[in-house]
Amino acid sequence: MNSKIQTDIEELVAQRVISVDVASDIERYYSSKKSDAPNRLFTVFAVLGSTLVGLGIILILAHNWDDFSRSIKTIFAFAPLVIGQLIIGFSILKKKSATWLEGSGVFLFFAVGASMALVSQIYNIPGNFSSYLLTWILLCLPLVYLLKSNALAILHIAFTTSYACSFGYFDGNDTPWFYLLLLVLVLPYYYQLLKQKKEHNITSVFNWLVPLSVIIVLGAFVERSATLGFLMYVILFGLLYNIGKLPYFDNQKLRRNGYLILGSLGTVCMLLITSFEWLWNDILRDNFLFNSQEFYVVLVLLILTLGVLGYTYFKKWIEGFNLFQYVFILFTIIFFIGWSNSFTSLVLINLLILALGVIAIKIGADKFHFGVLNYGLLIITALIVCRFFDTDMSFVVRGLLFVSVGVGFFLTNYIMLKKQKLNSNNKK
Repeated sequence: MNSKIQTDIEELVAQRVISVDVASDIERYYSSKKSDAPNRLFTVFAVLGSTLVGLGIILILAHNWDDFSRSIKTIFAFAPLVIGQLIIGFSILKKKSATWLEGSGVFLFFAVGASMALVSQIYNIPGNFSSYLLTWILLCLPLVYLLKSNALAILHIAFTTSYACSFGYFDGNDTPWFYLLLLVLVLPYYYQLLKQKKEHNITSVFNWLVPLSVIIVLGAFVERSATLGFLMYVILFGLLYNIGKLPYFDNQKLRRNGYLILGSLGTVCMLLITSFEWLWNDILRDNFLFNSQEFYVVLVLLILTLGVLGYTYFKKWIEGFNLFQYVFILFTIIFFIGWSNSFTSLVLINLLILALGVIAIKIGADKFHFGVLNYGLLIITALIVCRFFDTDMSFVVRGLLFVSVGVGFFLTNYIMLKKQKLNSNNKK
């Protein structure tokens, strides 16, 4: 146990703040946490070790590959697969620890991929990279639930994202509809983590990994109307932000809430991009606006986001007005206004960004959260920088604007720090 904690416990007992029995319970709790830490660390090293062993075997065989006959090559191709299954069978039958299951699962995962690649090379089986990834992912998916392996679930999401990018962006620029199925198939495992391990670090990893995967892949669903792609992303970020505002996620530490952070940052970035005139000129020339795959994707995302927002209202979880939760609605209206009047949309987008910056500053000030406060100031600064490049203001005016923002940063943080100290003194 940490010596400082031990000292604090002894002081609390001496001052009769807590009893000896309570002190013993606290000591046992921290001791159990400490005993669990090496196991978690050992699991990480087991996963890394399995990965390195698998890759090392592949490199050794690759170096001497041309010297083997076809039958020997086939044996070597299936050997890692057989070894991996035997280790997993041993781990399950002997009821080994999670370290064994995680390590053997990762080894078998890469063994499957290696065996498929080797057999394809030996017998000259045709195929592209995306189909190879899809088969690999589907073959290994049952292992996630059989072994209850966090590492395999992470690999599943990572390789699913790689498959979608390969299929949608590179191989044939087709829509990776199978990505949706593959993602849905791993969601029950993620749901169990949310229920049973809410505060665990591994759940926080999934809270970031799942939305990141969707953000990366969404662009692959853009087929003809690139301008609608911007609307798709704004609505997606609105969906992520509203999911992040659900009490389950919102009551956690901010760093654990990937939905909220990615939704907010993504919304601001997309609005800043669309605050330039070129996008609205492209919208006027877009003939595929209502007759495209993107339009239906927009409708689905809009229904999902409105559903989450409506559910939040139904449960009375919304306290006060937070503009970030409604940006997707406002942007959708502005987007279709821009189809007939680009100048009006351009002005409204800039006003919306300014309003978001002010709202973020207010939220940060109300919660005494310096991170959120400075985030709002950064939004306003980013808006000024964007207008620096596409307006005809003189350098004097531009310089004064930057000086004003810099002074605003200093004064806002100083005033908030003073208030925080004053509140602390009043509580004492």
